[in-house]
Amino acid sequence: MTGLPPRVLFGAAYYHEYQPAYGPDNRSDDRLKTDLDLMADARFTVIRVGESVWSTWEPENGRFDLDWLQPVLDGAHERGIRVILGTPTYAVPPWLARLYPEIAGERETGRRIGWGSRQEVDFTHPAFLFHAERVVREIVARYAGHPAVIGFQVDNEPGNELLYNHGIFERFVDHLRQKYGDVETLNREWGLVYWSHRLSTWSDLWRPDGNAQPQYDIAWREFQARQVTEFINWQADIVRECARPDQFVTTCISYVRPAVEDDELTDRLDVTAGNAYYGMQDLLALPDTTSGEQEARTRQSDVWKLYLAADRMYSSRQEPFLVTETNAGAIGPPWDNRPAYDGQWRQAAWALVARGARMVEYWHWHTLHFGTETYWGGVLPHTGRPGRVHAELARLGAEFEAAGPLVAGLRPDADITVVRSTPSMWHMQKYPPLSAPDGGPDPEAYHGIVDPFYRGALDAGRQVRIIHARQLHDPQGRRAGLAPDEAARLHPVLVVPALYLGDDTTLDWLAAYAHAGGHLVLGPRTGYADHEARARQEPAPGRLAAAAGVSYDEFSNLAQDLPLRAVPGSPLGIPESATATRWVDGLTVTDAEVLAGYDHPHFGRWPAVTTRHHGQGRVTCVGTVPGLALARTLSAWLAPVACSGWQELPVPVTATTATAADGRRVHVVHNWGWEPAQVVTPVALTDVLEGGSLPVGTRVELGAWDVRVFVTAEDRV
Repeated sequence: MTGLPPRVLFGAAYYHEYQPAYGPDNRSDDRLKTDLDLMADARFTVIRVGESVWSTWEPENGRFDLDWLQPVLDGAHERGIRVILGTPTYAVPPWLARLYPEIAGERETGRRIGWGSRQEVDFTHPAFLFHAERVVREIVARYAGHPAVIGFQVDNEPGNELLYNHGIFERFVDHLRQKYGDVETLNREWGLVYWSHRLSTWSDLWRPDGNAQPQYDIAWREFQARQVTEFINWQADIVRECARPDQFVTTCISYVRPAVEDDELTDRLDVTAGNAYYGMQDLLALPDTTSGEQEARTRQSDVWKLYLAADRMYSSRQEPFLVTETNAGAIGPPWDNRPAYDGQWRQAAWALVARGARMVEYWHWHTLHFGTETYWGGVLPHTGRPGRVHAELARLGAEFEAAGPLVAGLRPDADITVVRSTPSMWHMQKYPPLSAPDGGPDPEAYHGIVDPFYRGALDAGRQVRIIHARQLHDPQGRRAGLAPDEAARLHPVLVVPALYLGDDTTLDWLAAYAHAGGHLVLGPRTGYADHEARARQEPAPGRLAAAAGVSYDEFSNLAQDLPLRAVPGSPLGIPESATATRWVDGLTVTDAEVLAGYDHPHFGRWPAVTTRHHGQGRVTCVGTVPGLALARTLSAWLAPVACSGWQELPVPVTATTATAADGRRVHVVHNWGWEPAQVVTPVALTDVLEGGSLPVGTRVELGAWDVRVFVTAEDRV
């Protein structure tokens, strides 16, 4: 990757411009020197700067102050610390809002977002784009030649708002006109005969504020994400005009933003970069202390969420990635302060690296003394003096230094691949198939279906890769995709839950994947609708029923979890604690083996899990949202032998494996708990951090909240 050194980058976002003056002479350069020296002591190798202060770069319209960053870059370079320079376009200065009030973003038509936060702007407005381009060119031209700068981050956490401004809506209408050609085609494709919504002219299209039609909503969401992608690409192209060939361009992705389609957003960037925030203290403990499915959905370990964050970032480009922000001290509002226990920073960082992180960068260096994020804790507390966080990170920095190139850009292993569909997620946010505990709609329904499959795999000691549906097969031909037989080789188990929106060619590709030798696992809501979110006329799962040997036309939400019953001779081996949760598809078997059923007087007529040979492969149907025990059992059956090679690990211990850039095999073993644990090496290993050889069968000690890093013995460090 251009601009990235051959080791894991390690550092923090640094905002010298936010800091009060310190030192005997009350001089800011005393603080700068102290900060940079402390970073060097902690083996920091990178800082991110500049992305949040447009009004500092350009205090008034056309008057630029660019020199203030020079001492920061010079001081970093003197200490061997590299710099990622951000463009400040997400934080608009007051003078720009005053001169052009019309650039304010609108959350509803005509209702402007008030100023005083960030990302309040219609970033497609010509006035904004003029000034954004000007400040970006000034900053990049000034500092692209500085030897400390290895790359640029354009904007920050884009896609924070769904914008309803007039210009955006009119471009949306133009987009529909280009896509559908005429209103009669749109009427037919969207089913606008319903509730008398037929258009007679394009000007009849109503504003999206009160829209209740699913076809309109998914088109609107896709268009919003496309505006974000085009804006980031536009800015990246400007930066590349001034940047050196060895400097990369990226943006910092917050994966929860409503207008982000990350696989599209990162297509033309050089590397994925994003946030990985997680719960600390007891939320990083294994096993879960929760009991019951409802409680487990609301209070559960964040260990799997930490791995999920890493795997989501890897999935954007199916490549190693940069963590631009992750927990330093406490994260969140002033009433929720939970800094990590000793050892947990090491655990989280090594977990991210094991899943492909080429950089771990904390947000942020110095806890702020003012502003909204006053209590979002940095590496240094409000006193500016190094304490426990700095000491813990210094230990981690020394470990990354010792590991060197071995762990930079790891390609993580995967036993199971989970397919993700952002358009299906958008649809389920407005039209959720699952209910919340209070009986109302659950806007997190997509995650409520998909996440149990991911979490069950991790609970079973299996590793997961996430892949976007369009990375497998793109019906619009914007990317090459994979041939079904190639996908069967690379992803032998493909789990596809909640792929509600699926065009014919994608569903046919999935059937071909199984026929070519892959194990296709279908979950609830997959294949039920087409690409326009229209319910299919054929029996569900649409176009896959014959391959699966089951179909259904009835389904039900569940008011409470259902126990499952084992089927004699089933290879699945259902434990007594296994449950079905939240949803039941009324699967009717035509030509499939039943693996598990429901222990219920009504729902017991239908199987919960079925499987069928299809060509050289297999199609398995899971007709419910699996509870924790079922999800774990299902994953162990899908991948009988974990590719990590580690067997019979005690419950608090996880083992992840990956391939280094030079082909060596890396093993990262965690103990997520207070009690020491022992593991037995499955092969001969070399300890990366402490040195020494460990023959196969060696008992390895892990302390509380500990992590050990190994490489296979024949690939000595």
